[in-house]
Parts: sequence; structure tokens; C-alpha cells
Amino acid sequence: MSSPLSARQALMDAAQQRILLTDGAWGTQIQTYALGEADYAGDLGLPRDQKGNNDILALTKPLVIEKIARAYLDAGSDIISTNTFSSTSISQADYGAEALVRDLNIANARITRRVADEYSARDGRRRFVAGAVGPTNKTLSLSPDVNDPGYREVDFDQLKAVYAQQIDALVEGGVDFILIETIFDTLNAKAGIFAVLDVATTRGIDLPIMLSMTLTDLSGRNLSGHSVEAFWYAVRHAKPLTVGLNCSFGATQLRPHVRSLSAIADCLLMVYPNAGLPNELGEYDELPAETAALVGEWATAGQVNILGGCCGSTPAHIAAMRDAIAGCAPRLLPTLDARTRLAGLDPFVMAA
Repeated sequence: MSSPLSARQALMDAAQQRILLTDGAWGTQIQTYALGEADYAGDLGLPRDQKGNNDILALTKPLVIEKIARAYLDAGSDIISTNTFSSTSISQADYGAEALVRDLNIANARITRRVADEYSARDGRRRFVAGAVGPTNKTLSLSPDVNDPGYREVDFDQLKAVYAQQIDALVEGGVDFILIETIFDTLNAKAGIFAVLDVATTRGIDLPIMLSMTLTDLSGRNLSGHSVEAFWYAVRHAKPLTVGLNCSFGATQLRPHVRSLSAIADCLLMVYPNAGLPNELGEYDELPAETAALVGEWATAGQVNILGGCCGSTPAHIAAMRDAIAGCAPRLLPTLDARTRLAGLDPFVMAA
């Protein structure tokens, strides 16, 4: 649906009026279809088994992806992410599908774009599409070899090029924003940021960035050791449209870190936690009403602008959040004094 407002401005305007909703987990929903190897592989003729390669379903079972997008929109989502968490050449190498990276991203983005525009045209409320960019299974900050601390499986320029390939295809497919999510390594995120800026410059477009960190321990650090505050100071130069937290733990464990980030981030805050912690079988037991009540506390406290769910969450969780936050005022962006704010593993703010 065409609009006189850019996606960036339209989202900012909507976020001034109410707390917005993004979607929930895609993997959880795909699992409900109980798909087999033949469903994933289709007639692509790839040399390796494809079961578990959720991103490829845009080519082999596109109706599944469309139905999931519709379910989240029906639940109240304002933002739908593309099913492209693993659509990079690095991640697709596990399936021997590197040659399909561009097709995967374009196909997933176009499905989501088409459905989002259909809902927008239906009721006049604009829906947005975020191109999901996962962290890959490589890390720039840490060596995978304990005997060689300086070794890296990939370097910054290589990862930036991998991200740029994905991001350019997502733009071709029609996304509004690029969501660099589940950031366990801040340097990986910087490669992604560089790639977004490069694609935007090459195409001559405004391409808003959304950043979402994931915590790997209860002290509030990611795998590369950054605290939430240090992470923000390390990426704030990119002037993201949103910053926030996803995956990690359930909402209960994220509470203090959401509060900390809310106080210092001068952009929209988006948080989409797991539906609690997994049980001994790796399944998520937290019911929609429980998750909604927990994230509703952040809404009541004025700490968030956008809410959603990650692992274990479903359209029912998003619908429960919609009801829980109805009438809650959105977070106001903080006004910060002019200081130099730096980051090592912990934040450093110079005295005025």
C-alpha cells in the first residue's frame, strides 16, 4: 500500500500514539505443520537433507509462510518479520543451499510484503515488514579453537559481504526495515550495520536499522561480553530506528535489563522475549496470559515502544499482549545530556 510517509516516519508516528506489536516465533509455528523432508526439499534437487531449513519453505511450501504471517497479523501485529533468520550463505552452507540465498530472501520478503499490504488496505492501519538478519553461526570476537585464540573462521569484511548479499535481496523483496537480531556478538552486529549502510548508499535509499541484542547470562551480557549499556554505546552511532532485546530468557529475567536500556536509549525500544525458559524437553510452557502479564508490566511502567515474542511464542501470545497493553501509553524517548559515552565490556560516561 502506497503512503506519503516513509516507513521510518510512519512507524515513529504510530509509536507516539500507542505501544506497537511485532510478531512471535516462526520456528514454533512451522513445527505445528509437522513437515517432512519432502516438504522442505521440494523439487529443488539439493544434495543434502533440508528438514529443519525453515527459510527454504518460501520456495517449497510458500503457503505455510503466508498462513503464519496472516496468523500474526490477525493477532494484532503491526510489524511482521521475514522468515530469513538463516538466509545467509554462511548459514545455508549447512544445507548445501548457498546458491539460493538471494532467492530465499526475495521470496520470503515478497510473501510477507504482500500479506502485510493486504491487511493495510483492508483497514487503513499500516503494517510494516522487517527483514530479519540472524547472527550466523560464526563469531568475529571469539576463536572457536581454544588452542589458537587469534583464529577466526570469518573476518569482518567477509561477514559484511555475506550480510550485504542478504540485505540487498531483502530490499529487493520489499522490506521496510532491516532487523539485525539475536545479537550475541557486538562485532557481528557492526558488520551487519556496515552492510546496511553500504546497501543503502548503493541503492540511494533510506534503510532504517533495527537492532536486537540477546543475553547469554543473567548478569546481562552477550557472548562477546558486553553489558546492555555497553552494547548500546557501541552501536548508537548507527542511529537505529529501534534497539532492544530478544530471545535470551523469559520476561522475568529480562526485567532489570529492559529498565536499564529504556533509560539510556534515545530511540524506540523493542523487546520480544522467549515464552519463559524451556523445560527439560526444550519446550516452552509459559501460557499466553502469563507472558502478556509480564510484558504488560513494562508497558504500564512506560518502558517500551514495541512488544512481541521470540522462542516458544505463538499468535495467541501476541493476541494476549495486544489485550494486556490496550490503553497503555508508549514510552517517551529520554532526553540525555551531552556527554561522551564509550563502551568497553562495560559503559564509560565522561563527567560533564
